[in-house]
Amino acid sequence: MDSLFRDYDGPDRPGASVVVIHDGQVVLRRAYGLASLERREPATPDSHFRLASLTKQFTATAILLLVQDGRLRLDDRVVDVLPGFPPALREVRVHHLLQHTSGLWDYEDFVPATQPVQVKDRDVLALLSGVDRTYFPPGTAVRYSNSGYAVLALLVEQVSGMSFARFLHERVFVPSGMRSTVAHEEGVSQVPHRAYGYAVGPSGFVPRDQSPTSAVLGDGGIYSSVVDLVAWDRALDSEALLRAETRKQAWTPPTLHGTSSRYGFGWFVDDDGGRQRLSHHGETCGFTNAIVKYPEQRLTVIVLTNRAGGAPWTLAQGVADLWLHRPAKDGPPTNRPWPFETLPNAH
Repeated sequence: MDSLFRDYDGPDRPGASVVVIHDGQVVLRRAYGLASLERREPATPDSHFRLASLTKQFTATAILLLVQDGRLRLDDRVVDVLPGFPPALREVRVHHLLQHTSGLWDYEDFVPATQPVQVKDRDVLALLSGVDRTYFPPGTAVRYSNSGYAVLALLVEQVSGMSFARFLHERVFVPSGMRSTVAHEEGVSQVPHRAYGYAVGPSGFVPRDQSPTSAVLGDGGIYSSVVDLVAWDRALDSEALLRAETRKQAWTPPTLHGTSSRYGFGWFVDDDGGRQRLSHHGETCGFTNAIVKYPEQRLTVIVLTNRAGGAPWTLAQGVADLWLHRPAKDGPPTNRPWPFETLPNAH
């Protein structure tokens, strides 16, 4: 383990937190490096990292809770539920957003690097308002879309009557036992034990904690620790939040033109040597993360890092392989492609 995370260990570099969960129990939990270089604060299992796109599994769960409540249907057209959704995109349905089959344009494409004010979920509608078509007819192809998950957060607000952050807190975090996880809004909420993001500069690591799109919640705005994510994993494996049939639906990608798309509701889904593997990567300004989950083997590995770049998904897989007792002849994990590497636009 320590050899795998050598690059994150040390008194002068951004760090990483890692946890291994087997049969619902923590079998290993460690942290390396610093959560804040300026304050010389070491990373710990309680350090809260911005989850980036690991957030999407929480956004999907929020939508599925509303579906279970009977207040929303997966087949609902977004334009019929969400005021202000562009009429030209009227054939986009809720399940298209969840599965990245909507064809929505990326809102990031319309945000200049010099944007003085951070974009929020509500702004995504305005950014999409000038679009008169999708990349492809909804439901006919797959293309990773952060816009889709920002719109899903707005759907949660519209249907529930709560802010997205409050809905997550009351309906997802608290019931799961996630005591300090937060969908962070600057000036509204605080992040406990906050890890700050960094990137590699010409002469070492430099702060890189925020970008113009860092305030969008639905696609990547949650901060959490590996301690809280253990509670999340246990909630996933029980019916604390979602019924078994709903969870199965979330972990089943659609079939397009006879081929599985490899993305369910907030999860990449593939087959790894006869084992169902759920995974997700998360990349945002100053943070890069990964989760690898084998439901049938009751094994989950989570790696959170507060630096841009790196490949924590490879580290997570390397750790998982130790528990799966993968034969050496199968080769290193880097030889096996990740679902996001073949999904268009999944950066």
